[in-house]
Amino acid sequence: MSSSDDQNPNETTDRVVAPSPFDAAPRRPAAEEVDSVAPAPRARVDDAVDESAGETAGDKLGRKKDYLEGFLKQSPAGVSGNEPGGDLYESVITALKEIYDPEIPVNIYDLGLIYGVDIDDSGHANVTMTLTTPHCPVAESMPGEVELRVGAVPGVGDAEVNLVWDPPWDPGKMSDEAKLELGML
Repeated sequence: MSSSDDQNPNETTDRVVAPSPFDAAPRRPAAEEVDSVAPAPRARVDDAVDESAGETAGDKLGRKKDYLEGFLKQSPAGVSGNEPGGDLYESVITALKEIYDPEIPVNIYDLGLIYGVDIDDSGHANVTMTLTTPHCPVAESMPGEVELRVGAVPGVGDAEVNLVWDPPWDPGKMSDEAKLELGML
């Protein structure tokens, strides 16, 4: 028998009860009373719209957009055409972006199927790519199409496609644009 079985249910036992935090009057934190507070300093914006000069917010946006587009169209200085950022390399990437997976409405470059593009000085392009699965219905035709499209780029002498399975493709290899197109973002 346990000790609780020995007690009579009609007997009261002595208990110690802790005071409730709700019984005490609420304490107010100490605060310093002031007559007024100085206003916060205003942010300084150097490139704000200057309406006195006749520029509207739309004009400013257009000016900045034109500047940014011009900046992004510039090729990096000192880059040959065969390297990333070069004209020939970018033309090959553009050709790859025109090839679409027949089952997914996204081009193979943004889908992450292209692992590498190397172009030597003679214009030979070597494309390393994969497919979404080895059992892909276009496994036989897609490498040939890539070879034809890349070989048709002016400046490319010939093209070779190396199909690899390692590393395997997964959705994490897709560009943000592809994920957005497929509703994954």
